[in-house]
Amino acid sequence: MAEEKRPKEDGAVERIDRDIGRKLKARAKGRRSTWFGFGMFGLIGWAVAVPSVAGLAFGIWLDRSFPGRPSWTLTFMLIGVALGCLNAWYWVKQESEQRDD
Repeated sequence: MAEEKRPKEDGAVERIDRDIGRKLKARAKGRRSTWFGFGMFGLIGWAVAVPSVAGLAFGIWLDRSFPGRPSWTLTFMLIGVALGCLNAWYWVKQESEQRDD
């Protein structure tokens, strides 16, 4: 008899298996509580706020100690915000990787 022709698989079966495995793992772990979400929200807020305020304080100190043309307050506040955003990104990435495992 003639052989059956199977449609070409483009990785769909592997993707479906991976998605099913991830869903089963998530069900086994259970849902995270609302308090966990609030805690993560607070962690992200502090991760941005602390470096921003530290940069601001350092900039104010520099402006008072060494007055001049560049605004050290603005410069270090922006550096603090950038570092805080990188810090928050790190925490979110860690949580995302932990959740996928």
